[in-house]
Amino acid sequence: MDRIRPAFESGGKLKRWHPIFEMIDTFLFNTDEETIEGPHIRDSIDLKRVMIIVVVALIPALVFGVINVGYQEALAKGITRDWTSNLAAGLGSFIPIVLVSYLTGGFWEVLFSVVRRRDVDEGFLVTGLLIPLIMPPTVPLWQVAVATTFGVVIGKMIFGGTGMNIFNPALTARAFIFFAYPQSISGDQVWVNGPDGFSGATALSVPAGEISKNAVELLSRVQQFDYSWTNMFIGWIPGSIGETSKLMILIGAALLIFTKIGSWRIMVSGVIGLFVTALTTNFLAPYSTNTMLTLPPQYHLVMGGFLFGIVFMATDPVSAAFTNRGRWIYGFLIGFLTVIIRAINPAYPEGAMLAILLMNAFSPLIDYFVVQGNIKKRLARYAQ
Repeated sequence: MDRIRPAFESGGKLKRWHPIFEMIDTFLFNTDEETIEGPHIRDSIDLKRVMIIVVVALIPALVFGVINVGYQEALAKGITRDWTSNLAAGLGSFIPIVLVSYLTGGFWEVLFSVVRRRDVDEGFLVTGLLIPLIMPPTVPLWQVAVATTFGVVIGKMIFGGTGMNIFNPALTARAFIFFAYPQSISGDQVWVNGPDGFSGATALSVPAGEISKNAVELLSRVQQFDYSWTNMFIGWIPGSIGETSKLMILIGAALLIFTKIGSWRIMVSGVIGLFVTALTTNFLAPYSTNTMLTLPPQYHLVMGGFLFGIVFMATDPVSAAFTNRGRWIYGFLIGFLTVIIRAINPAYPEGAMLAILLMNAFSPLIDYFVVQGNIKKRLARYAQ
């Protein structure tokens, strides 16, 4: 690599392709270059290694999710398979989605880098994996390509690339499919590979359409799936590929916290915000006909994509709050808004996506007021 480097640098015959050379070189070998723009990391580790650690943290949820896809398909067909057969069946659905995600996103990343004559951003190493993990296994591949294009180009590249984007690109891609092609990501038929007419309703959609009922009791009546709290925590339920097993997500969270890649303050405050708001809605439930208000906080935690979002996407170092106090506020409000969106607007029973995207937009403002508050306190001490 050092021998051919001069050909890709200024004055070389292949200087136009320097971004691709740099991408390969820094992926294979460590670098002593300093970051010249956000996100800044005060460590000798470079951004590619940070992204690789996040990918490693995603592996437990990924592997379980793939096996669960095969299990749900077998359940829909009324057959029994061992876990290796379920893994093979799940890979048949997952691999095409992840290939389309990486190929589409990689194309736009390289194209923008070559045209702008800048280094290839490392961020898509994680985004390209997150997008398949927050999709149902039956999503059409062309929609994955369109959504990935929207998430990368509109959600990140037009802002300047990694470190400059306002919103999490993976969630931007999911939001695009959610509003552009809602029939592909919501409803009863999109969460399992099986015969027509098999209901694959997710746990959140069960109480969302009911009036004046107890949410936990409704979940216990579901015949097709085991929607007990324990099983939802383990993850043998319909849902997006990487979001079903909360146990596997917590293993990934432990790695991110141990390596200090993910902010534990955001994770903890998000859960606190969820519990406080859910307990409040439980208190108000007797005065309303809204069934979602009766959902206990521990069920909110294991239903839908909240835990996956608060661990892997709310902690995005680019779009999250930077100050420690700001992270507590940012995470708490994500938990608060998740329950509010789920409970008050049953048309969107999965509130985590919208809650994180909304707080992405407000995180700079939160940090601004935190910093200004610190400045005022220091000025007051100086004046004394």
